[in-house]
Amino acid sequence: MHPRTLAGGRSARIAGTAARWVLGKIGGGLFVLWAVATAIFFGIRMIPGDPAEAIMGGPGSQASAEALAQARADYGLDEPLYVQYFGQLWRLATGDLGTSYSLKLPVAEVLGELVPPTLVLAVLALAVAWALALVVAVLSTRSGRLGTALASGLEIVSAAVPHFWLASVLIMLFATALGWLPPVSTNSPAGLVLPVATLALPLAGFLGQVMRDTLDAAHRSPFALSARARGESETGVLLRHSLRHAALPGIALSGWAFGSLLSGAVVVESIFARPGLGRSLLSAVTARDIPMVTGVALLSAAAYVVIMAFSDLAERLADPRMGGS
Repeated sequence: MHPRTLAGGRSARIAGTAARWVLGKIGGGLFVLWAVATAIFFGIRMIPGDPAEAIMGGPGSQASAEALAQARADYGLDEPLYVQYFGQLWRLATGDLGTSYSLKLPVAEVLGELVPPTLVLAVLALAVAWALALVVAVLSTRSGRLGTALASGLEIVSAAVPHFWLASVLIMLFATALGWLPPVSTNSPAGLVLPVATLALPLAGFLGQVMRDTLDAAHRSPFALSARARGESETGVLLRHSLRHAALPGIALSGWAFGSLLSGAVVVESIFARPGLGRSLLSAVTARDIPMVTGVALLSAAAYVVIMAFSDLAERLADPRMGGS
């Protein structure tokens, strides 16, 4: 067969594989968003209380029965549940997130102000966790059995530490006792240190366990032995070969890790009085602010889907065998 024909057939297969991958990611993402919207819709309505009271300012507003009935009619809360459900799905599909009950502002406008602080916090925490995990994995691998055992213990402890306990300890140590850092999050870089550390340390412990095992296996693999036989130094083997393989599980887990950081932000932003999606979600659930809860949950789910897609793509680029071509 002519080489051009072979090349054309291979290009067509690669394009077909890429198209199926993209369509699969889009379809999976839409399913996740639908599932989140459905779970939020029915879940928040199982919380005791009347959503109309939240619209009128909460149970303490002492709104009249007529005012509550008017609020239900204005927001469609007097319609059958299935009508409300499909109506909300249609509004979400058209990009209408509604108006916050408690803030009386469009949810999209509020989210536009809340996304940057949470995004900065999550991205910095993920970067710090990655750096700590790689450093500990490399040092423990080159320190013998004692270093490996010590690193394993530290990783297990850090991965098991709850965010609220770690935040309290860090505040007491670095803010109260030493006075080095502010106890609440501020606009300065110093105000980010404790929140980022609170999110990054448990994640670093989990990533470190996975990376260290993979790095140790890569160091003893045939390709590493071949590189040493060719005269490659241990540093060269580490940088050119082992680290690439050790990074693969971390890349694969980055999507999950980012999702865990968003969920951890609920606790961290509340403890450090930092504005963001997590703190606003907690307030919205307490106030039964249905549009706000739905908007924050959908945005978090969309971010998770996008990060998962990028981590999958990065994993395929790092390991071409996964591309199926």
